[in-house]
Amino acid sequence: MTLATPSRIQKSPLAERLDVIVTPVFAGLLAIIGIAVWLYSDIDDTTAAILAPEKLQGQLIDTIVLGFASSALVIVVAIPIGIAVTRRGLPRLKNILVDTLGLAQALPAYGLIVIFFSFLGAGINTVILALATFSLLPVLRNTIVGLEQVDQAVIEAGRGMGYTKRQVLFEIELPLAVPVIIAGIRTAIVINIGMAALAFLVGGGGLGETINSGLKLDRNPAILIGAVLVAILALLFDFLSAIAQRYLKPKGM
Repeated sequence: MTLATPSRIQKSPLAERLDVIVTPVFAGLLAIIGIAVWLYSDIDDTTAAILAPEKLQGQLIDTIVLGFASSALVIVVAIPIGIAVTRRGLPRLKNILVDTLGLAQALPAYGLIVIFFSFLGAGINTVILALATFSLLPVLRNTIVGLEQVDQAVIEAGRGMGYTKRQVLFEIELPLAVPVIIAGIRTAIVINIGMAALAFLVGGGGLGETINSGLKLDRNPAILIGAVLVAILALLFDFLSAIAQRYLKPKGM
């Protein structure tokens, strides 16, 4: 027996193709801008010290670790909670969680990092927890929306085939909710990579150090190159998420 797919707003095939084409194009344009600034700007000794390859390499790694770790933490926390609150008997908890996290996301990322710093001190773990809290809402909300919009007729058809509750969840609901959930994960990843530029404020490293040094020493090439690298990283992670969103969804959707 073939189960029908749930009704939801789907991206057209053209939109999906553009989704994985436009992002690399923008990343390529940004890379060209960064290279042009590096080659044709007046790079004095101070700017060269800020943009030392070994420094940029370490900061790139820090930013990737911050973005990946905070996003992984969000996935591990938000998806199980989203599943739990969509089960019967927990609608009030669902509303409380969404409202509370909405208030947390309304805070500036800088303020949230400072709050976590006040309790946990400096370091990369403080930044990871702050970023995960800041970006938790998109994944939680999309998990809830993705599961709730699965057509009840599809679920009932599965139960009629003898599926247990666990089988209905893992073989019907979650696969059909995957595109919506990954869309939330994409949002969280881009937020985390962008906000990781603030990690230097509490000793978390990252490319924000290059941007901050450029600002303090009035070196515009350093500021621009640091910002370009952050943007390229965010676009790269978004592109990988778009690939996952395209190929992890059930066939026929």
